[in-house]
Amino acid sequence: MSVKHSLLAVLADGDRYGYQLRAEFEERTGATWPLNIGQVYTTLSRLERDGLVEPAGQDAANHVFYRITDAGRDELFSWFARPVTRAERPRDELAVKLALAVTVAGVDVAAIVHAQRKHALAALQDFTRVKSRLDPGELAASLVLESMIFQSEAEIRWLDHVEARVLRHAREGRTLPVGRPDTAAAAGGGPDSESNASTTGATSSNSSTSSASATPAAATWEGKTI
Repeated sequence: MSVKHSLLAVLADGDRYGYQLRAEFEERTGATWPLNIGQVYTTLSRLERDGLVEPAGQDAANHVFYRITDAGRDELFSWFARPVTRAERPRDELAVKLALAVTVAGVDVAAIVHAQRKHALAALQDFTRVKSRLDPGELAASLVLESMIFQSEAEIRWLDHVEARVLRHAREGRTLPVGRPDTAAAAGGGPDSESNASTTGATSSNSSTSSASATPAAATWEGKTI
């Protein structure tokens, strides 16, 4: 989320001071992304430094009002016109967590999926409940909440997909390796290749037992190796 552009969007409707900016931003977005007041004032200082806002006087309580400049308005509408790219979005921590979980020994992948699904269902219920309390005219907040509802639904569908994929993987008896082989040793390269070759015959009789013991442990799905 761009705090910078969010504040410019609120200021486009008129002069505001810090606490007013925070309150109006949270009202417009259904209070789904609370802003820290310190973050608001830090961002205002940067916007003023960059010539995108300017001080617009004080009230009787010494609140400093800010006004968007022409450059700030240009920057705001340029932001509206630009698509949000995938590179600008944060990494999907859940996808990374599950990708790593299936490769780490002793991890109960089913427990991760079940816990995440429970959390996503609870979030979906919360977002739906909040949306039901909005007035019909609260379009801005409704759009934000609908986005979060759709994201929660998509996460639940994806978790169902993960569950089916990993379970099928376990049923097929596949194992995901945890480590990587030493490619140089496997290729017989390096300065010790001759000595390695001379000992190959001595170690070949133990190859079956050593390969079995060297097989890394794998993650599990409800007790089944994956």
